[in-house]
Amino acid sequence: MSVLVRGWRRSWQKRSKLERIDLYSRLTLSVIPWLFTLSWQLAPFKSDIRHAPLPIALGVALLLVSLVQCLLSNRNVKLSYAHYLGSAVFPRRRQLPPLVLLVVSLALLAAMAAVDGVDDAGLLLMTTNAPVAFAITQALLAPVRTFLIQSFVVTALNVGVLATVGVRGGTLAGVVPTTLFGCILTLISVRPSAWSMAVMWQAEEARDLQARLAVAEERLRFGRDLHDVLGRNLAVIALKSELAVELAQRGRPEAVDQMVEVQRIARTSQQEVRDVVRGYREADLSTELAGARGVLSAAGIRCEVTGDTGDRLPAPVQSALGWVVREAATNVLRHGDPRHCTIRLRTSADAVVLLVENDGAVAATRPDGRSGAGDGSASGGSGLAGLRERLRVVDGSLDAGPAGNGLFRLTATIPLGPATPPARLGKPPVAREAPVLQEERR
Repeated sequence: MSVLVRGWRRSWQKRSKLERIDLYSRLTLSVIPWLFTLSWQLAPFKSDIRHAPLPIALGVALLLVSLVQCLLSNRNVKLSYAHYLGSAVFPRRRQLPPLVLLVVSLALLAAMAAVDGVDDAGLLLMTTNAPVAFAITQALLAPVRTFLIQSFVVTALNVGVLATVGVRGGTLAGVVPTTLFGCILTLISVRPSAWSMAVMWQAEEARDLQARLAVAEERLRFGRDLHDVLGRNLAVIALKSELAVELAQRGRPEAVDQMVEVQRIARTSQQEVRDVVRGYREADLSTELAGARGVLSAAGIRCEVTGDTGDRLPAPVQSALGWVVREAATNVLRHGDPRHCTIRLRTSADAVVLLVENDGAVAATRPDGRSGAGDGSASGGSGLAGLRERLRVVDGSLDAGPAGNGLFRLTATIPLGPATPPARLGKPPVAREAPVLQEERR
């Protein structure tokens, strides 16, 4: 016995709170018909059923039929409950035996009334109990309106059968409220409980879905951060490596310096990847502007940075624009054959605008027919899409495309309003200096 109790206890502890409530609700639905049967079907045996062989035999038969109805109701509760929650389909044929037993119980009641084997109070009490076991399953399967119509049909059937065997007057009139009372009591006992469980399970599914979406969003953020962090550094490493090969082939000692620079950038990239993994990586606008100038200059591209410094912009705005500068510099290196790049930052009372423009853009056509010149979209890159996601956080927008005469222009706009967070002077504490390359391509 103690082993069985411990097994039940372990099974209970393994369940979640919602699973425990669900089990409690289903057990309650299983207990209800037994409770009503043992209360309303046994009570008349004491004084309401005439102590004669035939009435007693009919009463015992009615009690046995009610107990079988309870067993069938318990057998159908789990599946009908799942049917209501939408996780299973209840075969309607399983309700046929309980329906037959309901008709049999009404016939036994009529037989007891016909032989004058039960007084009026006992008859009405057993009439109340007759539909309960069948109604518990039916309340979960049928809509409320349909269930109410079925309740009236059962009541009319009960009245008609009892009237046929000679029940008259107030007793016959009392059959209507007692039969309906049994049906309605079952409905208000079963339906709200099942409805509450359905709502709780839907809320649980919504929380699970929210958790999965959060994981997917974090994966997208992680991939976007890796793309933005490593994109430019890997482009510079490739550029420096090519330059080192050329210098080494010419026997120039500067090749060693270039490889040392490659090593330093690689180590910096390693640290930035660690920061991304830990979730601490932020882009600092002034650092990224200086880094873009250094990288582009190292590639032999004349870079001009004009306008405001951006030091007094709010930290979220600085971070978003810093990522824009980094991605724009990466795209200038990767696409086309630029010789000049201009970065302008303009700040007004309403908005801050970052403009990056370079020449030497090579037109490319994407599958949708739109131009992908210089933005990396022609090769299926996701850089601009990632930037738009970052800017969307601060209600910003991004516009990128050819500007004519071989120019490519990228414009990022972020509104500055009363809701904008207070300005922070200096750099964010988690900002990390990006590499500023001093070597120019020889």
